[in-house]
Amino acid sequence: MALMSAISIVMRRIAAATLVAVTCGGARAQEPVRYPVPVTTIYPGDLIKDELLIDRTFGPNMQGSAAFINERSLAVGRVVRRTLLPGQMIPINAVEEHKIITRGNVVKVIVDDGALSIVTYGSSLQSGSPGNLIQLKNLDTGVTIRGIIQPDGSVRIQNG
Repeated sequence: MALMSAISIVMRRIAAATLVAVTCGGARAQEPVRYPVPVTTIYPGDLIKDELLIDRTFGPNMQGSAAFINERSLAVGRVVRRTLLPGQMIPINAVEEHKIITRGNVVKVIVDDGALSIVTYGSSLQSGSPGNLIQLKNLDTGVTIRGIIQPDGSVRIQNG
């Protein structure tokens, strides 16, 4: 009986030591992480420029860090959706791509069907950035069409 008790105590100590080693990650110190933060207040509709950001050091195990932009390149060139305060981390959902077409704009529509290419104009029913699929109303026919926004601001319709 005493032998069983001794074995049980030893097994508990081994399990506790294993748990501590796994939890502590082998007693390695984690390094602080750097996040881009605004230097000054940035308001909705403003374009984020590189000079408006600085890198700030935060603790390694900060709660909710996945919800914030962790690289400068992910923020620069995007438009602010809600006010960003100086020194505060930038939430991922607080910025969006710069929209080159806004709802109601008249845009150039290019229809490609093999060797045939037709250029017309349409009224945008949605806002969007290059690469987005948006709906437009053909100004000549009144028909609603869908196309992909091109970097030059036109909309391309594939296969008519």
